Order: sequence, then structure tokens, then C-alpha cells
Amino acid sequence: MRFSATDSADRSVLVTEVGTRDGFQVEAEFIPTESKAAVINALIDAGVRSFEATSFVSPRAIPQLADASQLMDQLHRKPGVRLSALVPNARGAERAAAAKVDMMVCFVSASESHCQANLNKPIAQALADVAEFVPIARQYNIPVRGAIAVAFGCPFEGDTAVDSLLRIADTYHELGVRHLSLGDTTGMATPPVVERAVDALQRRFSDMAIALHFHNTRGVGLANVMVGLQMGIREFESSIAGLGGCPFAPGASGNICTEDLVYLLHESGYDTGIDLDRLCEVARQVEALLGRGLPGQVMKAGQRLRRFTLDGARRAVG
Repeated sequence: MRFSATDSADRSVLVTEVGTRDGFQVEAEFIPTESKAAVINALIDAGVRSFEATSFVSPRAIPQLADASQLMDQLHRKPGVRLSALVPNARGAERAAAAKVDMMVCFVSASESHCQANLNKPIAQALADVAEFVPIARQYNIPVRGAIAVAFGCPFEGDTAVDSLLRIADTYHELGVRHLSLGDTTGMATPPVVERAVDALQRRFSDMAIALHFHNTRGVGLANVMVGLQMGIREFESSIAGLGGCPFAPGASGNICTEDLVYLLHESGYDTGIDLDRLCEVARQVEALLGRGLPGQVMKAGQRLRRFTLDGARRAVG
């Protein structure tokens, strides 16, 4: 298996930061809007070019994200930076359009059980809601990304059938959606499962750009990234410091960590345009903001060739 890219176009990988949405949404204590904006703005300064910054979901459903419009107002918009937001329905789409998001992200679960838990509606109704708001996005010339949750396995129903993914992607495609994200909501993906799903979707939808969203629940998130790279995937979603976990799925721990992902990509010969040292600084700031340690590894250990002095180092005795 080839683990590095071969030409300049193939070496470019887009890292989409989802921590301030997928990560912050599970925090019980409200995080001030200014603090959320400071994290995103610092990440922009570190070179991150794509964000799923927040969600225009009902404030009653996720109070932590009730400040979506205010947050968008405080972000530093720069050329080449994409600020996306999750949108559940037409009302959310109108709010997102008013906030001038660069992309709307819709989402449907691949299993009926998780769709009920996550959206309180069956898959058919969730897709009908998408069909209702896509014209709103088109009216404002805002592209839409169609996300599929529990794409690699459901904690209530087990394996996710490839046919389930194809049916949802078919509907997205018919609606004119050309960006697709596969979400490993509870960390059930493994390399063979990823390969099977991505292969089927690539064969059916050659004109859809596919992104992969992995969690590290069982410790194989970055192994799954390597499979995606081998299959030509060039966009991955991750959370700063490893934040995250779906609040509606048992055992769903954090997403793959942005700085760990960037380290892997750089060491494997890929280009992200991100300053890894500055990224690690932001990860440590997020730890301080939340007042607890977070799963990220590279922010603790540093890069592979980080040098230390012998002064003060522990030495073997005897």
C-alpha cells in the first residue's frame, strides 16, 4: 500500500475543523460566544481553511449552539476560508443564509434508530426536510454538503448496509448536492468497512466530492484516514484536541484530533497549508478553556524531530 502522494495536486488535503460544532455541542456549561470565536479565529490564523463552525439547530435541542448567528458575526472571514454550518430544516437554512455561511451541511442517519434518536424523525422525513431547504440554499447561491451519520455502523442496529448509504446519497444527488460526507458517528469504522463503503459510493457517484469524518472511539481513526487517502479521498473532518462525541449515541467518544491528523498527513507527504506548531498552541488553549485534559497526542509530545537538551533530563541510576 502506498502511504504518500506522488504529485503536487495529489498532495493537497483539505482538513475541515468541526470541533466548535461537533465538539462544543456536548459541553454542559455554556461556552461564551467570544471564546468560541477566538478558537476559530486562532485556527484560521494557523492556516485552517475549512470549518463546520456551528449549527442552526433549534436552541432547545442544543442550547450550546444557540448563538450560531452571533458566532458567525465574530469570525474573521478571509479569502480561501470556508465557514460552513449544520442546517436541519428550512427555518435553519434561512437563518444560515442570513448569517452568510459559505456552505450549508444537511445530515441524515443511515439507520432508522439513530435518525429517531438524533433527529426525532424517520429517514424519509429527514430527507424530505433536506428537499425543502436545498432550494433555499440555491436561492442564495450557497452550496450544500450532504452528510450521512452512522455511515459505518450504528450502535442500535449494527453494521450499516452499503445499500442504505447509496439510497441516501441517491436522494442527495437528485437534489443537486455534489458534496458528500460520511460520518463515523460512534467510531465503528475499520479499514475494510471504510474501503467497502467508499468504493461503492465512488463507483456510483463519480461527480460527488467525498469527505470522511472519523471518530477515534476504538483507536483506529487515523488508520481509517490512511485507507481514505489510498482511495483518493482528499478531505477529512476532525476536531481540535480530539473534542466531540454524538450526544445521541451511546459510547461515542471524540473525533479524530485535528493536530494528530495534520501531523500524520505531513509525515506522509501531504500538504494541508496548516502550521502544526500553531495548531498545537490552539489545542492547548482549548484545554485551558474547558479546564480539563483532552485526547490530542501531538500537542503533548510535539513533532517527531522535536529536540530536547540533557539538562534536567532524568538519568538511569546504577
